[in-house]
Amino acid sequence: MDKGGNQKVVIQSRLSRLMGEKRVRLIEVARATGISRNMLSKLYYDRAQRVDLVDVAKLCEYLNCSVGDLFDTVHETKRQSLQS
Repeated sequence: MDKGGNQKVVIQSRLSRLMGEKRVRLIEVARATGISRNMLSKLYYDRAQRVDLVDVAKLCEYLNCSVGDLFDTVHETKRQSLQS
């Protein structure tokens, strides 16, 4: 957050993009990783509030990516976050 309090950092999931690139479906990822479809759906639609690090590690291994590939940090102004 800046000194004026107008900005916050938001972590966004890139799971949908990665899955699209690999052409895999949620059910396939769930079966291969053991992660619940509900949790995967939350990550896919970028609605997850919390994620278990074990699940992050499983996703990175399955998708052959790093944590930085799976998540992104975005600086968001208060105005942008109020519109969401």
